[in-house]
Amino acid sequence: MRPARTILVMGLLTAAAWFLAVGCDLNVEGDGQNAYTMASPYPKNVKSVWVPIFTRSKDVYRHNLEDRLTEAVQKAIEKYTPYKLAARSRADTELIGSIDEVIQGILAFNPDTGNPFEKEVTINISFTWTDLRDGETIKEQKNFGVTGIYIPDPPLGEIFFEGSQDVIEKAAVRIVEHMEAEW
Repeated sequence: MRPARTILVMGLLTAAAWFLAVGCDLNVEGDGQNAYTMASPYPKNVKSVWVPIFTRSKDVYRHNLEDRLTEAVQKAIEKYTPYKLAARSRADTELIGSIDEVIQGILAFNPDTGNPFEKEVTINISFTWTDLRDGETIKEQKNFGVTGIYIPDPPLGEIFFEGSQDVIEKAAVRIVEHMEAEW
C-alpha cells in the first residue's frame, strides 16, 4: 500500500474503534431512549400552519410590535421547520399568539452625561398551536419572556425599535422551538 492510503485506512479504523468504544448509537427510528436520531424533530402529521397577526394586551402601547413579531414568526417557521404557511381554510394547524407585556429597564448610566448607557427590554408572549382538523391543542405556552439589551447612548444611539428587533427575532425562534415534537 502507498503511505497516503495506509494513513487513510488507519484513520478510518481508529474512528470506527472510537465509536465502538464510546457506544454511539445512531438511532434512525428515534424512539427517544438515550439515543441520537436523524429524524425530523417536528410532528410528521402536520404539513401547514396558519399564523394570524399576533394581538397585544391593552397595556402594551408600542406601535407595530405585533406585526413585526408575526412576520418574524412566519419567517422562522419557513426557515426552521418543514411546514408551509397557508391560509386558514387550507392549513392543518393555526398558531395564535399575543404580546402580554413589554418591560423596559435601565441597566447602566453613562457617568459623563447621566443618560442611560444600556437598556434592557423584555417582551412577554403567549401562544397556542392548535390542530384545525380536530380542534386539539398541540402546544400552549403562557407568558414566557424574551430579553435583550440595547445601547441608546452615542455612538450606537439605538432606539427602542432597533433594540426590540433582536428580542422579536429571538422570540420567534423560541416559539418555533416549541413546535418541535416531545422527546
